[in-house]
Amino acid sequence: MSMTNIAAVSDIDWMACELIEQVSGKVSGRPVLRGTRILPDPIVNSYDLGDSIEEIHEGFPTLSILQIQRLIDLAHAQRSQHNL
Repeated sequence: MSMTNIAAVSDIDWMACELIEQVSGKVSGRPVLRGTRILPDPIVNSYDLGDSIEEIHEGFPTLSILQIQRLIDLAHAQRSQHNL
């Protein structure tokens, strides 16, 4: 995967995902997974760079595999819509 595709993850509208919140003063107001300080971009970037969902789960054990899959699915769906 090229760096261009990975950089495009930052253009994802994370607020379209029910798992994401944006709180002023929490991680500089950036979108994070609800109830955490975890940014969604590194999760999707890891997957796009070849990590399996299970490997990502090992790095973020407080997230469920379903949450990780939802973030990846949302990012890929939005990215494919931008490429139409």
